[in-house]
Amino acid sequence: MTTQTPVTEHDLTVGSYRTHIYRSGAGNREAVLFIHGSGPGANGWANWQYALPALGDTFDCIAFDLVGFGRSAHPDPAPQGAAAWLPLWIEQSLGLLDALNISHAHLVGNSLGGALALHLLTHAPQRFDRAILMGPIGVPFPITEGLDGVWGFYDDPTLERLTQIFRWFVFDPQHVGGDLEAIARQRYGAATAPEAARSFAAMFPPPRQQHVDALVVPEDAIAHIEQPVLLVHGRDDVIVPLDTSLTLLRQLPRVQLHVFGQCSHWVQIEQRDAFNALVRWFLTVER
Repeated sequence: MTTQTPVTEHDLTVGSYRTHIYRSGAGNREAVLFIHGSGPGANGWANWQYALPALGDTFDCIAFDLVGFGRSAHPDPAPQGAAAWLPLWIEQSLGLLDALNISHAHLVGNSLGGALALHLLTHAPQRFDRAILMGPIGVPFPITEGLDGVWGFYDDPTLERLTQIFRWFVFDPQHVGGDLEAIARQRYGAATAPEAARSFAAMFPPPRQQHVDALVVPEDAIAHIEQPVLLVHGRDDVIVPLDTSLTLLRQLPRVQLHVFGQCSHWVQIEQRDAFNALVRWFLTVER
């Protein structure tokens, strides 16, 4: 049985903003920065609740709420559009490492967090060793109905709509306990909190293709990323299509791809044990 490492959480001032962090394995030699995605109510713990306890025995695992999400700061007035938020997230990520006195780290990014990880690799390559991108945005693709629905949640923020979004996130509801409406009820309060709703609506106003485009890393910049990268994707992902990872597979120099069949967007939850094993293998064994 895998040992579960305790996870602590606290607030930290990073630059001009409060950042809420979750940490396991503090003091371990190699640090891993986990970056969450952009679903309604998304935060560091919702995305990485199974990874941090499982991997804290080996790594200093740090997840955090991006500015505009969860219990981190919500700027008022809020920046308008993903293009305006992206520089804040880059500054926050690098500032967090500085505040924790971490000179370099590995990256694990999910969806929007995958795009941010790519931007970090191009903005500050000296700070990062290896990267794992799961269902990543960051390359051009026509926005899917699923992603448009996720980013458009606040057009009609009902419990029924949040439940539908979670149906898109998983291939088999039994992998997350079977009762998606119960999960939606648990997260509905956080998703509809006034600060979170204000930030999210400002991030992704229609037309939403513009936000996919704003998060793209130019192909020539991707081609110069020297760090080893592991791509992980659910074959049946209806939020971010497998084609995004296939594009990165062609563009990144030092890259591998692992695809899970019968799996949608929440690889780290639907395939939690296999995903955690992949992370451990890539960051320790595959050299």
